[in-house]
Amino acid sequence: MGVLFVGEQLQPFLEVKELKKSFGHIEALKGASLQAKCGEVLAIVGDNGAGKSTLIKTLSGALTPDSGSIIVDGKEYGHLTPKLAGDNGISTVYQDLSLVNTQTVWENIFLGHEYRNFGWLNKKKMRREAAELLNNLNISIHNHEEIVGNLSGGQRQAIAVARAIHHGGKMIILDEPTAAMGLRETAATQQLIKNLAVQGYGVIIISHNIQQVFELSDRICVMRQGQVLALVDTKSVTSDDIVSMIVSGTSLNGAIQ
Repeated sequence: MGVLFVGEQLQPFLEVKELKKSFGHIEALKGASLQAKCGEVLAIVGDNGAGKSTLIKTLSGALTPDSGSIIVDGKEYGHLTPKLAGDNGISTVYQDLSLVNTQTVWENIFLGHEYRNFGWLNKKKMRREAAELLNNLNISIHNHEEIVGNLSGGQRQAIAVARAIHHGGKMIILDEPTAAMGLRETAATQQLIKNLAVQGYGVIIISHNIQQVFELSDRICVMRQGQVLALVDTKSVTSDDIVSMIVSGTSLNGAIQ
C-alpha cells in the first residue's frame, strides 16, 4: 500500500486491536484499539496514567504487549521490536529527540544510516540528500554544517523529524512535540506537522495542550484508564467535550469512529 498521498482515499496504515499491557498489578492498557491513517494528524489525549505512553511504546517496539495485535500496512503482528517498527515505517520522536549535539545537521539526519564507499563516509552524497530532504519538507535551516547543539528547539525538532522520515518513516509519532518551546518555535513546529500530513505522511501527536490539539488534528483519540474512550473527528466536538471525557470519562453518543 505505502504512503497515501493527497487526493487518495485515506485507509488505515496502522491499526491497534485490543492491546493489553500490565506491570505487575497495574493494568496500563486494558484492550486499547484505534486506527491511524496516512495523510492525517491523529492526536492522543488523556490524563497522566491514561495509557498514552504505554501505547506509544508498544507501537515503537520499546514494550511488548501482553495480548492484542498491531496491523501495519496490512501486516499483522502480536508485537513489534524497534527494528520491526522502523522497517514497517513507524518512527517515534520522543521529547529528548536523541540528537547528537556535537554533530552537524546532516550528520544527525544520517545518524546510524551513513553512506559509505569502501569504508569511507560519502559526505558529499549525504550533504546533498540532507539538503534535498529538508527542502522537500519545507524545513528552513540554512546552514547544514551547523552544530545541532547551537540550534533552537524548533529546529532540533525538525531535524529529528527529518531523520525519522529519512530512515523510512511513514507514520511519525511525536511525544509532546512543542514542550518547552517559545511561541515562534511552536508555530514553526506546528506548521511542520501540518505539512507532513499534506505530503501524505501519517502523524500521531501526544499532547496535553488541548488548544494545540484542535489546531493540528484531524481526529482525536481520548484515552482514560488504559482504554480508548473515544476516537472522534476533531470538527465534530468542542474542547469542552474533550476535557469532559478526559476528566469524567463520559463518552459522547456515537463517539467511536
